[in-house]
Amino acid sequence: MLTRSPVPQNPLDRLAEAGLAWSEGTYARLAAPIGAAAFALYILLTAFTAWMMPDANWDMLPYLAIAEEGAYPDAQALHDYAYSTVKSGVSAGDYKALTDDGGGFRSHMAENATDFHSLLGMYRIKFLYAEILSTLSSVMSPVEAMRLVQVVSVLLFGMTALLWLRSQNALALAPVIGAMLIMADFGDAARASTPDLLTSALLLGGLYAYVRGREAASAILLFLAFMVRPDNIVFLAVFAVLLIAFRQKAWGALAGFAASLVAYFAISHWAHHPGWWPHLWFSSIEQHYNMDGFEPAFSIAAYLRAFATSLLRAVNLNSWVGVSVLALAGWFAAGRAGFRLDRRAGILFAALVLGALAKFTVFPIHDTRIYFPHLIPPFLLLAAPFMALWASVSRGQHRAALHVIAGDKP
Repeated sequence: MLTRSPVPQNPLDRLAEAGLAWSEGTYARLAAPIGAAAFALYILLTAFTAWMMPDANWDMLPYLAIAEEGAYPDAQALHDYAYSTVKSGVSAGDYKALTDDGGGFRSHMAENATDFHSLLGMYRIKFLYAEILSTLSSVMSPVEAMRLVQVVSVLLFGMTALLWLRSQNALALAPVIGAMLIMADFGDAARASTPDLLTSALLLGGLYAYVRGREAASAILLFLAFMVRPDNIVFLAVFAVLLIAFRQKAWGALAGFAASLVAYFAISHWAHHPGWWPHLWFSSIEQHYNMDGFEPAFSIAAYLRAFATSLLRAVNLNSWVGVSVLALAGWFAAGRAGFRLDRRAGILFAALVLGALAKFTVFPIHDTRIYFPHLIPPFLLLAAPFMALWASVSRGQHRAALHVIAGDKP
């Protein structure tokens, strides 16, 4: 049986209880603006960090190279441009870390223009990212252009997430989404000079448009997300199959997939991509110094070793598996409480989960940044059911409190 809490006798206890009661009441009344403000502050701080403390990662070199390939047709000239540009844009310590690993891969690439050039097909396929860098580099330094893309991506992602929550009257849950971003290594993705966060922001926009029934916007944004990182074709394929299987009308998502599928083969051919197995070998089995003509025989044993190794690293060193499991737990809990996703949102939730699993199966690599586009949308989809659950619990507690007070009267 519910009873009242004992009245505190100590004045300090009474003061603390009064303060807690005031805080609880204030937050209950202002949960939405407080949540939105806290989330916006986190996004702004992350954008500031992305600009002021960027991560100098090795992938900067090939990305800058493909952005200016047209101006440097000679392999040696392009190599010199990429390395000199990075050298002038990062600290001496960071540059040494990028070019000197004691005679290993980085040391070799710093000295061998031909081998460096042979790797570019694996980066050239990120066509739109390279074009954006090339355009921005005409008005600012190339390294600053990379940082600007990261800052804009952070702001776009945060703005879209807030719009999504606002459309579901769920701004009170914005701090929870912020916590999920922290767990999903959003800060690391923001600081890295790679296309991962840009594609995540565009994909999030496309999925938000899908949820809102904005088909044209959904098609355009999903296609742009693919053009930044073509491995999004795996998710788009899974999404399209589920939409067709469950007969869900969503021509925008299907059009985005169809356009991406056509573009995938065209861009792969134009970029001289080495192919799925050579690329997987390089990324997950063994770094090969020259990819020109590299065609290792397919080995199921090698694939399974790469799969097992990447799975162990993903579980023990990265966060994406844990965040995905947490999303599934939230979906299960909301469903058991009677607050389920609607059909349209449920299909998308399933596509995000299955898409991450499919991406890992097709190309087993452990880094969280690869799966980041799949991590936050499930929590945004669950915002509406959890707000309904919150409201239901609050009403139940209110009725219980009235019952207890009435029952305690003499």
